[in-house]
Amino acid sequence: MTQTQSEPERVLFTGHPAVLPGIGSLVVSVLTLGLALIYFFIRSRGRFIRITTQRIVVEHGLFSKRMEQVDLYRIVDYVVERPFGQRVLGTGNLILEAMDSSTPALRLEALPTDVVKLYEALRAATENEKRVRGVRVVDYE
Repeated sequence: MTQTQSEPERVLFTGHPAVLPGIGSLVVSVLTLGLALIYFFIRSRGRFIRITTQRIVVEHGLFSKRMEQVDLYRIVDYVVERPFGQRVLGTGNLILEAMDSSTPALRLEALPTDVVKLYEALRAATENEKRVRGVRVVDYE
């Protein structure tokens, strides 16, 4: 692979956030005899996330849609959050800081996957995209 060629785009994650992101939403659903579950389900279906080796695309909305896209080479920092309630249900959050004026921070909440494994794959893909595009991040502190 040369300096100007990137690998073919591969999908790392695609789907909606978890319906029940943590223990708190599970408790609320039980206490309301399942009525809150309807709300959590609709809220979950209102967001669709697609993470590939070149970009992250997030669609918001059920009827009217809004799409955000961040190219991986623009990402400068990651935060992985796995609160206890989410770890029990197998979900987690990924917060990305990007050099993008329209989306400087992207919060991907309640991902129903192993977020640490996804973070590792995303970090490797980000570094590859930066290398292929010749992008260097300079920290002025």
